Amino acid sequence: MAALSDRGASALWVSLLTAASTATTLALACATPFPALAALAAVHMRRPGGIALMLLAWAASQFVGFFLLGYPRDGSTLGWGAGLGTAAVGSALASYAVLRALPYRSVAARLSLAYAAGFTAFKAIILAWALVLGGLHTAMAPDLLTEQFVRGGAILIGLYALYRALVAVGVPAPPQAATAA
Repeated sequence: MAALSDRGASALWVSLLTAASTATTLALACATPFPALAALAAVHMRRPGGIALMLLAWAASQFVGFFLLGYPRDGSTLGWGAGLGTAAVGSALASYAVLRALPYRSVAARLSLAYAAGFTAFKAIILAWALVLGGLHTAMAPDLLTEQFVRGGAILIGLYALYRALVAVGVPAPPQAATAA
């Protein structure tokens, strides 16, 4: 395979991870694993590509929800769509920030920290939207939070395995995120 530019490799990974997240969204009835994607992006991509990934994954999840799963087109549902978009981007920003602040070298440690920060930011932003749109009891139910954290962690592991498998067969890795020295 001819060498891709950094921009081309990043675009390829954004596309591949968006496709994987879309498949996950369909399989889990629109439960896109934004914190898992944010962690992968923060560890393996530069910030602009990671933010693009989050926006594309969000757009794909909205498309699946509204056009394939028949979500209602009312104010509350549209509001929650906006909330998910801001939470997705916030998740990525938190993942990048924690990796800049805590420069571990181990990929497992970096993924774990990025995932924990991304999940926390995602849920904090969802909490803020729930205070405006309603649904606080559902958005912050302890059993649901635990289920989402575990399921997202499992998806992170699966997406990381996909990432490693694709790199092993010659798909170019995206430009690496800058690490703090």
